[in-house]
Amino acid sequence: MFELRNPRVAIPVVLFAGLLWSFGPLVVRYMDNPQLVPWQYIFGRGLTIFILLNLYLFFEEGKNFYKNYFKIGLSGVIGGSGLGIAMITFIYSITNTSAAVTLLCLAAMPFFTALLAFLFLKEKISLSVWVSILIASFGIIIMALGNTDEKSLTGFVFGLTSSLGFSVFSVTLRWRKETPKFTTVAFSGLFCFIFATAVIFSNDLDFFSTSYNGVLFSLHGTLVCFGLILYSIGSKAIPAAELTLLSLTEVVGGIFWVWVPIFGINEVPSTSTIIGGFFLFLSLFYYSMIMRWNKRYIALN
Repeated sequence: MFELRNPRVAIPVVLFAGLLWSFGPLVVRYMDNPQLVPWQYIFGRGLTIFILLNLYLFFEEGKNFYKNYFKIGLSGVIGGSGLGIAMITFIYSITNTSAAVTLLCLAAMPFFTALLAFLFLKEKISLSVWVSILIASFGIIIMALGNTDEKSLTGFVFGLTSSLGFSVFSVTLRWRKETPKFTTVAFSGLFCFIFATAVIFSNDLDFFSTSYNGVLFSLHGTLVCFGLILYSIGSKAIPAAELTLLSLTEVVGGIFWVWVPIFGINEVPSTSTIIGGFFLFLSLFYYSMIMRWNKRYIALN
């Protein structure tokens, strides 16, 4: 697999990965009534992720790439299911609240991951990390207080659930580090595809949305896949602290694209979201400064 070892080259590659992911909320906002076709969206996005990642693995590892599925084990099944649930709750979050709230909930993932690793893997959490978690929690509470109407609060809860699902995926990778990570992500796409198919059949829903929406469903899945590939290529050359900061491009970019008038959405974050987001960003920055002392390298493969 192609790898970058020069941080000067790897950093822009990872930044570009985050940039690709940041267009996801904009793509959702361009869909026709996505709140009416969530399962069609989950079906299309999941199938796209499954197909593209398997094609990537085929070209990287050859015709025996399928053997990775026999290696994922319980950790891969739990991690892939957690990631699948994160993808499912994402669409319910972003269609019930602002993109800013959804993305800022996802930005809390490092802290959920730390807590889950503490509970299930017995990983120690330093006092400094507890401080950053408390700061992040304060920011999340402020956002919650500013989203008290039922629909917006529902979106906020689904956003936190999505963040928790991503965290489950991350913790399972720590639990069994030899688990093939791209195969686990592909499994999450299959999970979404199968789950959405079951819901569509059981509720006698239309299997496909409009062709316009179908293209956008697949486009979002494609952005996720290419972002993951680029992220994995560059991540081995970048310490965990820098990766935490670089991942913020997805949050900042996603909020910006749906706000900037040129794209026609003009979704302005509420005051409570801005204040809560400030504390969340402050906690992430502090967390990253702590991680500078830890020169671990994180990669998806």
